[in-house]
Amino acid sequence: MIEIIPAIDVIGGQCVRLSQGNYDSKKVYYKDPLEVARIYQDLGVRRLHIVDLDGAKASSPCNLSVLERISTATTLDIQYGGGIKTSESLRSVLEAGASRVICGSIAVLNPDSFEEWLSVYGPEHVILGADTKNGKIAINGWLDSSTIGVSDIIRKFAPRGLSQVICTDISKDGMLSGPSFDLYNRLQSEFPDIEITASGGISSMSDIKTLDSNGIRSVIVGKAIYEGAITFEELRLCLQNE
Repeated sequence: MIEIIPAIDVIGGQCVRLSQGNYDSKKVYYKDPLEVARIYQDLGVRRLHIVDLDGAKASSPCNLSVLERISTATTLDIQYGGGIKTSESLRSVLEAGASRVICGSIAVLNPDSFEEWLSVYGPEHVILGADTKNGKIAINGWLDSSTIGVSDIIRKFAPRGLSQVICTDISKDGMLSGPSFDLYNRLQSEFPDIEITASGGISSMSDIKTLDSNGIRSVIVGKAIYEGAITFEELRLCLQNE
């Protein structure tokens, strides 16, 4: 059964969601992210996805206090991303309680460092964030585009032990329009030994079931839950069947 990973995006210590990565579209859902993290744990969620949107802009984690509070007050397996571009930043995120660190821009801008992190910290703790816009990897909080395609960057690090990739189609993110099924199916088929996590556009439990039937192993869900397109009760019942 596909693993559902709820998302908490953080700006200024609050739980927010954006549309297509546009910071001007910010909508606050919970003033205290710990509140919703506890709800998810009570529903049976095992893994939580936290994105430090301030950190993505600043190129350095900015909401580690949020991570520390959630990791201390829950037993959730936390994956954390946003502005992790130095070894010091990576260590600070792990020390604050994350068990997995999501790295995107660094893999494009300084691939040697990302390769070293895979070796030093292990592929179980280092996730490649392969966020795509118009077929190319987006970097620096989705504010800039690179010339590298998604498959290209996965192929580059697969021989180095890469085992986890989160792929977000930015055009779908926060739009509740359905995910890019063809993209995820292609990537999972092309890299069968790597866990491809689908992210962006999830609009219903039906979308999640389709991804599951296609062999996708994990999915990140954010706005669909906050807007009630997927209810807490639906989430609880699905998690019971995992």
